[in-house]
Amino acid sequence: MEQPRTRPPQARPRRTPPLPPQAQGGKDRQDGAAPSGESATVYRAVRGSRPAAGRRPLRFPKPRLTGRGSGLFCVAAMLVSGFLDRLLFAGSPAVYGVLFLLVSGLTALWVRGADLVTAPVVVPIAFAVGIVPISEGTGGFGPQVMGLATTLAMNAIWLYGGTLITGVLVTVRKVRLMARRAAVRRAAARQSPAGRASAQSSSQSSSQAPGPRRRTA
Repeated sequence: MEQPRTRPPQARPRRTPPLPPQAQGGKDRQDGAAPSGESATVYRAVRGSRPAAGRRPLRFPKPRLTGRGSGLFCVAAMLVSGFLDRLLFAGSPAVYGVLFLLVSGLTALWVRGADLVTAPVVVPIAFAVGIVPISEGTGGFGPQVMGLATTLAMNAIWLYGGTLITGVLVTVRKVRLMARRAAVRRAAARQSPAGRASAQSSSQSSSQAPGPRRRTA
């Protein structure tokens, strides 16, 4: 009798659970393929949120001039402004006044914190020196002095405005500097051993203080 032939058992395909979107995105990145679906959105969001390594935030220059350096800068800038005003604008007092306001603000911002007092002093001197090229005096020494005095008197509004701007900026910087120093001192006092001991003793005394007694009937 012939025996029936038995077929070998066929191997059934294993069913694996689907990978989550994050795992699929990581697997796609490892394989070099572009992620798809929700994983692509997450991948683009994370990739776009990373800052560029070669880029740096723009910072404006903040030079710090000593008292003598700020005086030299202000006088030289106003003298050059006076000559340029005479050559290009025929000695216009308005142009010179606007340039004086700009130089006064820069002097107040660029002088260092230890020499803030010198800025309001050197600004009027620079205004008087720089206005010599556009003064109305002609002839000898006497007429030159009279013309300079006349020009200063007629354009005193620019002198007052520049000095006021310098004084306000210097005052604001001085107040901020004092507040910063006070904050540094408080932080140093807290970090010192004596300050820690006093803080601990005050906390212990407040915790051991007796509370209000309850009245019993």
